[in-house]
Amino acid sequence: MTATPKETREVSNIDYFGKPIYTYSLKQGIDDGFLAPYKVIRVGIDKDLEGWRPPVGKEDVYGNEIEDREYNIKDYDRNLIIDDRTKTVAKRISDFLRGTSCYDKTIVFCVDIDHAERMRQALVNENSDLVAENPKYVMRITGDNDEGKAQLDYFIAEESRYPVIVTTSKLMTTGVDCKTCKLIVLDNSINSMTEFKQIIGRGTRLKPEYYVGDERHSKEYFTIMDFRDACRLFADPDFDGNPIPVDLSDCDSNNNGGEDTESELSSDYSLISERPVFDGDSVHDDPRIKYRVNDVEVTIINERVQYYDKDGKLITESVTDYSRKNILGEYATLDEFLRVWNASGRKQAIIDELKERGVLLDALREAAGNRDIDDFDLICHIAFDKKPLTKAQRAEGVRKRNYLNRYEGIARDVLSALLDKYAANGIADLEQVGILQIDPFRAFGDIKKIIGAFGSKQKYLGAVNELQNQIYSAA
Repeated sequence: MTATPKETREVSNIDYFGKPIYTYSLKQGIDDGFLAPYKVIRVGIDKDLEGWRPPVGKEDVYGNEIEDREYNIKDYDRNLIIDDRTKTVAKRISDFLRGTSCYDKTIVFCVDIDHAERMRQALVNENSDLVAENPKYVMRITGDNDEGKAQLDYFIAEESRYPVIVTTSKLMTTGVDCKTCKLIVLDNSINSMTEFKQIIGRGTRLKPEYYVGDERHSKEYFTIMDFRDACRLFADPDFDGNPIPVDLSDCDSNNNGGEDTESELSSDYSLISERPVFDGDSVHDDPRIKYRVNDVEVTIINERVQYYDKDGKLITESVTDYSRKNILGEYATLDEFLRVWNASGRKQAIIDELKERGVLLDALREAAGNRDIDDFDLICHIAFDKKPLTKAQRAEGVRKRNYLNRYEGIARDVLSALLDKYAANGIADLEQVGILQIDPFRAFGDIKKIIGAFGSKQKYLGAVNELQNQIYSAA
C-alpha cells in the first residue's frame, strides 16, 4: 500500500506488484472528510517569466565570468543564484504569514541544501522580530544538518509552537506527518509526478482541532504558494487518477521525456564547483559551476489565486463569489439561514455542512482581512451582505445585557470563562463538555463539580445553549 505509486523510467510498482486491487483518490479523501482541500497562490516573478541574460563579460560575486546565455526558472538556484530573487520569495512568504498567522506551520521546498540555507537566512532577515523571540522560528531541516533534523519531531508535534518555518530540499518530501502544516511553498522546479504528490501530501493532513498551550487552533484547509509553476501538474490527469505504467519504448536514453530521474531527484548541489556536495548523508564532488549575482533586481509582476472546489478542480473564481454561490445553494434567503441556525443545538454542524459544500471560512477571513470575524457573521456578510461583528463584539454584547447575572458563584464564573473562550476561539469551544478539563476551568474543580454547580448535566447544556442564543441575538 502506498500513497504515491512510482511509475518512472527506472522503477515501476505495477510491473513489480501487478495492478492495484483498490485505489482511493485525493478527491475521495477530501470529500469523505479525511483530507484537507487547498488554495493555490501562483506567483509570477519577472526574471522567471521573461528570463535573464547577463551583459557580455559580466562576472559574478566570486569573479567568475558568467556564461553568456539566457537563464530561466530551471536555472535559478541550480546554475545561477540571484540574491534578490531569494529575498523576494522570502518576503512574499513572510507577508502572507503576517496576513494570516505568523505561527502557521510552513515548509519551504528548495532546489538543494545550499538554496535551503540561503532561504533560511533570508526568512530570518524578514522575521527578525519573531526570531528574536525564539531563534527556532525558522530552521533548515536537511540531510547534512543535525541541528535541524533534531527539530523535526518538534515541528511535527501538534502542541509545539516551534519551529514555525522550515526550509528543506528533499528530506521532507516523504515520511513527515505534520497534520498542522498550513503552508507549502514550492520554490523548486518539479517535473516528477511522484515527487509532486509526495510534497502536496505534506499539507493534506486534516486537523479540525488542536491546542498549542491553551490556544485552540484548527486546520480545515492548507495553502500552496508556487513560485516555479509546479502546480501545472494539478491539471495532469495522472495527478489524481490511477497510476499508469510507463512504456519504456517511448523513452530515449537521453531522458527527453521531461520527467526527473530518480538520481536527479536526489541530487543536491553546492554553492560553487570547488565545494563538496551533501546529498542526504553522502558527500561527492560536482563539476557544475553555480554563478551568484547580487546586483540583479527581481519583481513580482502577477499572482493568481485558485481554490479547490467541491468537484475536485482548481477554480480561479474569487473565493468570495464561489462561497456566496455555495451558501445560497443551501440557504436561499437570510430568513431561512437564521431559522436553521437558531433552531440548531449545535452550530458547528451547520458550519461543517457548509465546508462540505466547498465554503472555506478561513480563506474567506483572509480575504476579508479580519481573522476575528465570527463564522456566523462571515456567512451572513458573504451571502446576505450583513455587516459583520467580531467575536469580541458579540461577547461584549452578552455582558452588556447582564445575561450572566442570572447565575451565581461557580456557574456564573464558568459561563463567563466560556464567553471568553468564544471571543478567542469561536463557537466550537462552547459545544464541547471536554473544554471544562482545561484552564481556566480546572480552577473551578473537576467536571463533576462544575456541572453540579448548574444542578445537572442537562441544566448545564441548557445554560450553554442559551448562552449561544444570547451571543447571536441582536447586538
